[in-house]
Amino acid sequence: MNRIYKYYPEDFGELSVKVIHMNLIFDVFDDHTKVTSDLKLQTLDKPIDKLELNCKKLEILSVSCSEYEIDHEYKIKDDILLIKFKQNVPENTEIVIHTETICRPTDNILEGLYYDETPAGAPPQQITQCQQWGFQRIVPCIDDMTAKCTYTTTIIADERYTNLITNGDIIEERHSVGNGRDMIVYDNSVTPMATYLFFLGVGTYDTFKKEFEYPEGDTFDLELLVPPGSDPVIAGRSLDVLYDSIMWMYLFTGPEQYKQPEKRKEIMDMIKERDLLKNEGEAASEKLEKIRKELKKAVSLIKPGYKYTGTVYREIGMQNSNFGGMENVGNTTISTNRIMPFPQMTDTAFEYLMRVKVHEFYHNLNGSEVTGWSPFEIWLNEAVTVHIERMYHAYHFGEEYSRLGEVLTLLAPGSGTFALDKGAASMPIIPDGFNDPDDLISSVTYVKAPEFVNMIETMMGKETFVKALDSYHCKFKHSNASSWQWLDEMEKASGMDIKDMANIWLKQTQFPVLHVDSSYSEDERKCTLSFKQEVPEGKSFWELPICAALVDGNGNDLAQVMERMTAGEQEIVIENVDRPAFLSLNRNYSFFGKVVHDASIDELILQAKTDSDLINRFLAFYRIVDSEKMKLIRDSDALPSEEFIDLFHELIMNLDLMERAGSQFLAIFESVEDDKFSHSYQLLYEVKQRILKAIASRHEESLMSLYEACNAKISDSLDYLEGQVHAIKCRQVKNKCLSILSTLDTPAIHDMIRRQFETAQNATDKLTAFGLYLDSSASDKIELMQNYQKEAEKNPVSWEAYLRVIGGSSGDDVTDLVKQVEKSKTFRIEQANDQRALFASFAFNRKKSLQTEKGRELLSEIVPKLATVNEYNTVAILNVLANIDRMKDEYHIPLVEMMFGFLNKLDPENNPSVYNRIRKILLNTPSAVAKYEEINGKVDLS
Repeated sequence: MNRIYKYYPEDFGELSVKVIHMNLIFDVFDDHTKVTSDLKLQTLDKPIDKLELNCKKLEILSVSCSEYEIDHEYKIKDDILLIKFKQNVPENTEIVIHTETICRPTDNILEGLYYDETPAGAPPQQITQCQQWGFQRIVPCIDDMTAKCTYTTTIIADERYTNLITNGDIIEERHSVGNGRDMIVYDNSVTPMATYLFFLGVGTYDTFKKEFEYPEGDTFDLELLVPPGSDPVIAGRSLDVLYDSIMWMYLFTGPEQYKQPEKRKEIMDMIKERDLLKNEGEAASEKLEKIRKELKKAVSLIKPGYKYTGTVYREIGMQNSNFGGMENVGNTTISTNRIMPFPQMTDTAFEYLMRVKVHEFYHNLNGSEVTGWSPFEIWLNEAVTVHIERMYHAYHFGEEYSRLGEVLTLLAPGSGTFALDKGAASMPIIPDGFNDPDDLISSVTYVKAPEFVNMIETMMGKETFVKALDSYHCKFKHSNASSWQWLDEMEKASGMDIKDMANIWLKQTQFPVLHVDSSYSEDERKCTLSFKQEVPEGKSFWELPICAALVDGNGNDLAQVMERMTAGEQEIVIENVDRPAFLSLNRNYSFFGKVVHDASIDELILQAKTDSDLINRFLAFYRIVDSEKMKLIRDSDALPSEEFIDLFHELIMNLDLMERAGSQFLAIFESVEDDKFSHSYQLLYEVKQRILKAIASRHEESLMSLYEACNAKISDSLDYLEGQVHAIKCRQVKNKCLSILSTLDTPAIHDMIRRQFETAQNATDKLTAFGLYLDSSASDKIELMQNYQKEAEKNPVSWEAYLRVIGGSSGDDVTDLVKQVEKSKTFRIEQANDQRALFASFAFNRKKSLQTEKGRELLSEIVPKLATVNEYNTVAILNVLANIDRMKDEYHIPLVEMMFGFLNKLDPENNPSVYNRIRKILLNTPSAVAKYEEINGKVDLS
């Protein structure tokens, strides 16, 4: 039988040698690079007679060893350079393997050395991407996460390049070596580095710099490398956000981050004052000297967090990448469309910009200084880093806004984490195996795994958790750690048994559904809460934290509990308490799962209005909406209740709530909790539109007034980030009003939408209006679209956003629009941003891509075509097919037929990730496959 996965845990063992150092020379030309490598190794406690180096798609020029005679064999099919020693190399012996090889960059294999977007008139832009096994596409090596070593790297390249960059500090300044070529030498010896963290780039950039100064006075340089002609003001703002995030990390993370919070805020304010004085020059020198002395004294009173060890920290814009960002020691690559706060950037993209900068910088500690043991630890590198990234986002946007956004990511239909975790393509946090390390870069890694970390923190307590995390980073500094070693540190600090709990969460797909019953005894003034897990067939129950409260009619907590659930059923008794008006369960979404509890509509309305836990306020609203949707599904003539419409109106008019939570609080998904209807995508879209239209019809005038008020409220602020946060929340409410009003689909509303489109001062307003106009019945919408396309084509940020709106359109003509845009000269299928924006947005537009014949025909063209260009993005698109069994019978056969069509067009050797993901989905879609087999005969998926 063929294996579902290419790699399993047993494929990763102890190395037979210790990697000490790599001395690398890159002689870079337009179409190839000659790489000379001296790989210094030391045998361990056993002699060796051979050595396998990872070596993929390289041309071998020479292989030698100065200490021993060797033979070598390039096993091309296995991507292995086999070195055979003519005599055994004794234990504990150092050797140097010398190789000379050639690698050739490509346009679409975004791994190893590849071509990025080249500025006009410049030599070819070339950068590397080594996560996880890209380094072996550059040079023969031991491409393993445990092969951490130091590097000396020489780059020789065309003198026209503005930047020749790699990891480490410059030890030989850039200089000419003749024939129009320059050379530079870097040393990376402070932080031994895993191969996947290596970076090399030769390109033409504008470089912007800013000095970073710690409160004690230590400094290093921040550099931003972006396309030529970039706006210095926007670049400066980008560096300001980076600066802020690094300083935040120093002051507000670490083993004692919850101690002296006011002192930490005071230091941050002093730093802002100091930096303003630095800009004033000599006139402010006395004040500057004084505040620097005060800062040194103040920071000595706290224990700060991570402090950078290099002389330069560089962010490099990469136009073409599978990932939004990638950490490399001293260098971080970030999608060019997300690296600076461009005027064409949407609010969602700006929030991502804030997150990705702090995320990648924290990887200097968690990922670089301490590295996972194998690809099966990618979750650990990422989950802890996301946990810190979330703290930074909450620092600026507020805990409630930030957490609600995370909860919406869990609940979102189709692409949400719960939906993906329940689907046929689901993998556990630590999977049984994988076909490509990129398979491990998913919402399970970046959302579910951080939720697991959050659960550990909830049970341990925040103070204990950060001490344990610091202990982990200190203990494994400059080395590797396994998942279980991280858990060891958590257990030691907390005194808790965590590994049994972790074993289920890390190795099991899906999530618990917790059924809660409650009873109250008036005589005993006692409330009993009974919890029972609903566990999928063949699964074990999960251990999890239960955070709950009993709440009175005014929203005041009568009692709070936090207990660890360690069995499939558990009971909590709360004594000496008044009868609660409602229960507030899974507070702040303390565990990754869902709660089922009988509550009347009146109780839910009261909770949505008054619960002090904002997440439970939203969940009450979510349940009310679900009830309304189910009513409309069962009766096509029914109308949303006036009670619900008025509740919605009351909530959106609550300016305090909107400032705290944003209008994301009023999210209405195209989904329901009832599995029978949860994949009726077109029906759910129509039901949502009916609800919004009912709200608009009843409250048109006040929604118009709120729209205008929010429009006027948005203004500039002296503090850039503070101003952005305020403006983003205002725009959310404003555009929520507009989207509700758009359902009226009248000429007056068309004029209102078009006016916003034409006068918008920011990308979010413009794109919201564009999407609403495209979905309207306005007679001139295609003309507007064609004109806007000409404008969007001029800027890659606008172009990406434009493509996303086109692919996600709800109009019946969406397939024609996608085909038309794909034919544009501006659309390039080899560009990852274009693929994601157009093809992925269309694929996840499931009411069209899966439930219409034209949509399935288009998806049938997209997947095989894209698979030969970019497997990673193709695998992501396949997630839309993970719930075929839950769809109506009429879709089973055509969708299974489409998937077998994919298999017939794909080569399992050249497209293993896509091919095996399709097989996995089909194997986990038994009902639909059985119906297909009734007509077409038995199929073999082994």
